[in-house]
Amino acid sequence: MTEFVSGIAPLIKRFIAFRVASEHWNVTSYEVCMRLFDRYCHHRYPGESILTQQMVDGWCAKRDTESGKSCQTRAYPIIAFVKYLKSRGLTNVNPPKLPKKMRSTYVPHAFSEDELRRFFNGCDTLSGPLTKQNRIRNISIPVFFRLLYSSGVRTTEARLLRCEDVDLETGVLNIRLSKGYDQHFVVLHDSMLQLMREYDKAIADIFPERTYFFPARNNSFHDNSWVSDNFRKIWKNVSPCHAVPTR
Repeated sequence: MTEFVSGIAPLIKRFIAFRVASEHWNVTSYEVCMRLFDRYCHHRYPGESILTQQMVDGWCAKRDTESGKSCQTRAYPIIAFVKYLKSRGLTNVNPPKLPKKMRSTYVPHAFSEDELRRFFNGCDTLSGPLTKQNRIRNISIPVFFRLLYSSGVRTTEARLLRCEDVDLETGVLNIRLSKGYDQHFVVLHDSMLQLMREYDKAIADIFPERTYFFPARNNSFHDNSWVSDNFRKIWKNVSPCHAVPTR
């Protein structure tokens, strides 16, 4: 865990320990925000060991250089932190009001049959040096993106799938954490289940005691950049249209 240095660091560590224990901690987003908030408090309010409304409101205020959505993304972990403290009688600070999101003008790209065929062909023909990480990538990417396409799970849900969450007998996925839901289950198509079984055997030869179904180095899970970077590398040879995988 990143070292925290502000006067409220003990409270931040308690909050993180709680979220980790309840399996609601996201290292790639929440911890980054909490670390930046900790530094902000350390520099703006040196020696202050009690969370104040001024700290929270100052951090969560919309900046001139960011959109309403960016402001919300930066503030959500702090709001969760405040709610955690209030529920335990550790603060009188109130969660701030956030700016409304601007209506998105982005139009999702609808894949054509030809684009899908070319995209998955690109997934199946990845190249590169035969390092361990590239071997894992070459085995994982074709299955990972077919799982997204065939099941409708979000990229974050697929990235965070643990081996214990994937029942290769029944084809049921246990989605522990998701946008809008605490937990739900997804049933795989028979063809996807067979592909997942074949992948499981292949990846086990490289990473026999992995925790996550799609493992990254250090027995962790892949971050969002792994998904977006690999998607872009394949997509650039498929179509000039803009497209992104849904998180």
